[in-house]
Amino acid sequence: MAKTYKKKGGTKTETPVPPEQTAGIADPSEVVAAVWELAEPICRVEGMELIHVEYQREVGGRILRLYVDKPGGVNLADCSIISSQLGDILDLKLETGEAYTLEVSSPGLDRPLSRLSDFEKFTGKLANIKIARPINGQKKFKGILSGIMESNIQLKTEKETVAIPYQDIIKARLVNYDGDNKCL
Repeated sequence: MAKTYKKKGGTKTETPVPPEQTAGIADPSEVVAAVWELAEPICRVEGMELIHVEYQREVGGRILRLYVDKPGGVNLADCSIISSQLGDILDLKLETGEAYTLEVSSPGLDRPLSRLSDFEKFTGKLANIKIARPINGQKKFKGILSGIMESNIQLKTEKETVAIPYQDIIKARLVNYDGDNKCL
């Protein structure tokens, strides 16, 4: 039995993988790394910056979500261009072992922070950060980004400045970002 799903740029049909056969399912971190490698040059050629890539299971199934930006912001046509070009390349070069929906979006008010350079670039901005290993019994932090020291993100909270190891960050986003920094 084939499963049909929609992605921007067309409809794709794949045979679903039964739950007991997960050996062919790609590791999400490997999928994200492969998509970064394939998508970043396309974004650059189109005058956009690849901000963040997510590959996760959601209520409707697997989602491959890319956030892109450019000075002045992105619009629907920009997202459609990236989706169309990248969709064709992913069909040829990306093996996930299961169906997914491709989404290309602007970063929005809660802009994701992915690269170490993002934390430096947005020094002085309010951010939420979730980490894998607790610091002083806490895994979620909200505060002002205040730089980087030896791969540790410095975050000034209401109580103190916390040094958060970059490699421990699960999720980080700006809070109500107004878009005043240049992205390219």
